Amino acid sequence: MRNLKGCTVIMQHMLYASKWLGILPSSGSCSCSVSLLARKLSSVSGAAPKVCIVGGGPAGFYTAQQLLKARHDIVVDIYERLPVPFGLVRFGVAPDHPEVKNVINTFTQTAHSERFYFHGNVNVGMDISVEELKEAYHAVVLSYGAEGNRSLAVSGEDLIGVFSARDFVGWYNGHPSNKELHPDLNCETVVILGQGNVALDIARVLLSPLDMLKKTDITQRALQTLAASRVRRVLMVGRRGPLQIAGTIKEVREMINLPGTKADLLPVDYDGIAEALNDLPRPRKRLTELMIKTLKMEDGGQEVSKQWGFRFLRSPVKVLPGADGKRVAGIRLAVNKLEGSGEGAQAIPTGHTEDLECGMVICSIGYKSLPIDPAVPFDPRRAIVQNNLGRVQGTAGLYCSGWLKRGPTGVIATTMNDSFDTARIILNDLEAGTLDMSIQKPGAQDITALLKARGVREVSFSEWEKINSEEVRRGEALGKPREKLLDVEEMLAVAWS
Repeated sequence: MRNLKGCTVIMQHMLYASKWLGILPSSGSCSCSVSLLARKLSSVSGAAPKVCIVGGGPAGFYTAQQLLKARHDIVVDIYERLPVPFGLVRFGVAPDHPEVKNVINTFTQTAHSERFYFHGNVNVGMDISVEELKEAYHAVVLSYGAEGNRSLAVSGEDLIGVFSARDFVGWYNGHPSNKELHPDLNCETVVILGQGNVALDIARVLLSPLDMLKKTDITQRALQTLAASRVRRVLMVGRRGPLQIAGTIKEVREMINLPGTKADLLPVDYDGIAEALNDLPRPRKRLTELMIKTLKMEDGGQEVSKQWGFRFLRSPVKVLPGADGKRVAGIRLAVNKLEGSGEGAQAIPTGHTEDLECGMVICSIGYKSLPIDPAVPFDPRRAIVQNNLGRVQGTAGLYCSGWLKRGPTGVIATTMNDSFDTARIILNDLEAGTLDMSIQKPGAQDITALLKARGVREVSFSEWEKINSEEVRRGEALGKPREKLLDVEEMLAVAWS
């Protein structure tokens, strides 16, 4: 590593000399010019493996981290559509979970490696094609996550007041694509379809005391909307029973302990559950015991104005409009019964339905990945890239990691392990000679030239750090960790200032 740093110093001196001699232009970022000069020098001295990763979220950074750690000659470039990195950690993790966001510190250490380069504001599939990336790199890893929403496929899901969980989370977490969202919280009851951790996050944000949220990085726009909220009751609806709930014990416990709220659980849902406890896996047993305990809890005489609860064995049939025919006023649910047991139990409609009044419906039944390039084989049914252990089928040198590889399941630690596995596959292919290292690859040198010719200007990691500093500065003025920039043009203006 000491030799690498010494080389960087030498290259910086060569850069200044090159500018003085007129070999390199003086305009543009010094760090980018050093980067390009370094690449040119390395291409003269010998072929270093050049790997490109599409997507600057957890999957991309974990894949890069493992590659850089395992081989000291490998060079990794990450291309990200937005000017800002970290993907789901920045835009998906709940604002009151700062401990989960601490992984950004690890990603930043990776980004500061002399063999890592971040290229923000580059839309792969539009600004540059996957085939062009394959021409420039020995290996290309697709790690761009899941940007689509699974559809309810029921009548009324286009009514005003119906939102996808992805959009709603993006709204309070400051995703640029959701900055124009204006959820109307002038209602008493919100129904969330789904009982996973995302549903629990949304319920918690809707019901949390404002003073708790003010200390987080939730956007000021969301805070202002939540300050005027009339929401007093949030129900999370699932098609199966208490033994199949997708949320984890940590998130359920957070709901139970949320100040000013009480649980609205139905005793009938837990009939016979206690007898099945001993046969459950330990995590499921602990979660079920917690819910049974909560069911029996007294409120202790404390004044509570808000409620949350689960509704089991229910599936959406129709979103019901109000008198104007435009806004949601309720939801019709099919009543189910279970066939089978455990995780494999199936929800079967009984033929009965019931209606719930509500002023908002949030669909939290899962995200889905989308294809970005026709050259990449994509399974539309499973919404993943067709792959075998991370190797994209029928395409040498093309890999995938994260949700795009396995589907949108698990927590960040799941993505970490999955991405490490893909990195190991790439390393194995390098060792086995599956990836042809006898061919010199230009890497970012050619891609940057192509992007420049197409009028696309990249955002480097040091330029992202300008955005980061500005967000932290704005947050400090409000007593928050940061106040995120919501507009891409404003991000670019700060980055290039």
